[in-house]
Amino acid sequence: MLDGTPRNQPSLWTLAEGIPVARNDTINQISTASGGGHVLFTSTQLIEQLAHFSRERIPERVVHAKASAAWGQFEVTDDVSDLTDAAFLNGIGKKTEILARISTVGPERGSADTVRDFRGFAIKFKTEEGNNDWVFNNQPVFFVRNPAKFPSLNRSHKRHPTTNATDADMFWDFHVNSPESIHALMFLFGDRGLPKSVRHVNAYSGNTYKLTKADGSYHYARIHILSDQTVARLDNDEAAQLAGIDPDNHVLDLQHAISTGNYPTWTVYFQTIDPSESPEFPVFDMTKVWPHKRYPLRRVGRMTLNRNPANWFAEVEQAAFTPSNMVRGIEPSPDAMLQARMFAYPDAARYRLGVNYQFLPANAAKSQVHVPTERDGAMNFKGNYGGQPNYVGSGLTSVRFASERTETKVEVVDRVLEGPVSISTQVTEQDFVQPRALRRDVMSKQDGAQERFIENATGNIADVKSLRLRCEIYGKPACPGLWDWTNMSQHCSER
Repeated sequence: MLDGTPRNQPSLWTLAEGIPVARNDTINQISTASGGGHVLFTSTQLIEQLAHFSRERIPERVVHAKASAAWGQFEVTDDVSDLTDAAFLNGIGKKTEILARISTVGPERGSADTVRDFRGFAIKFKTEEGNNDWVFNNQPVFFVRNPAKFPSLNRSHKRHPTTNATDADMFWDFHVNSPESIHALMFLFGDRGLPKSVRHVNAYSGNTYKLTKADGSYHYARIHILSDQTVARLDNDEAAQLAGIDPDNHVLDLQHAISTGNYPTWTVYFQTIDPSESPEFPVFDMTKVWPHKRYPLRRVGRMTLNRNPANWFAEVEQAAFTPSNMVRGIEPSPDAMLQARMFAYPDAARYRLGVNYQFLPANAAKSQVHVPTERDGAMNFKGNYGGQPNYVGSGLTSVRFASERTETKVEVVDRVLEGPVSISTQVTEQDFVQPRALRRDVMSKQDGAQERFIENATGNIADVKSLRLRCEIYGKPACPGLWDWTNMSQHCSER
């Protein structure tokens, strides 16, 4: 058990240092004739409880603060040994314990589940070779491809520094000046922006990874995790009603499904590109998808959520997911957003949970952990590696190292990577090809989808107060058609 008590032994109530107490509601005081009294500092139980109460909250996540979560398992269903030798992805029938956390992005921890927003979908695989984390979103594209814009993107979606309220002017001011976000905005204001439940959302890596083998061969990959419950939406009125009367609807829906044995499942797919190819599109650009006809999905396995957390704080609030957690057989690509996220996420965990956050039960690897160059620090409750040398190059230790792998090299030359870094923010006609196709070829086949998208987007724009910003959004007079939601076929590349 998490508190160290054997399962077959009843707990004995104690103080924090283990001293047994007769009851848990008494204080030491000097009584008076009136029935009151002066509380004494010798009332250890009272002092402990008051001091702990003031400190029992930790900083909430800057983004993805509100979430649903559950434990489960991933099972390999198809052979992908030609792509990767990652142990947890090989061997049909192989099962790995997972922890999944599905979250809104912008709102705070106490916010309603049924708001229009992207959903984060983070999964921790506790493999025999260490933890592997997939930190995905429920949409296949993202708002920006330049990591320097990432903090500002999130600030523009949060609260105004003066009013402390969400602000349409901030939101649209950012996106009008970052037109590469139009593809993601179409998903946000489309039907997938308000999922019926977390059981009805997909997950997409967005970032490009490398699937590798020990011989040095590799493929670029994007990962798709598709709901077997199918994707389903709420309408605006239903979502607003639930936000008012049942703000934890998604959290409780997942818990109820699991507790009644209706375990939700997702099928995992890889979409891969051989590095010998030279695709005519930017491989590492998060604002664009890879064509499915040319790069079809290949099934890998099935993910099932089947166990609810026993204690939310211990198992979910203290959980930390980071894209930098990759086991052998998976590597980062030259995706600039992925590279930045590999620093930002573990850095956020160190701030929020402490430098030894990997020791916490939710984050602790099932495999052996041995890194004596990372020791000490607050809340280190392990053996701290005893007297082992804590520096590299020591000849005084018998610790072995894993066998070296053949180094993989970058062979795909992507246009996003050519030239100065500023090119990654340059908006061209190519940024509008896929959004136009989404509206023309996908939304047109879904009854009322185009109309709902326009209604959702213009409804949000209606809250914009700045006349100048309104003109920019609707493409007048600087660039007709750029943000004209009713006429996506037009485009002006110069603003």
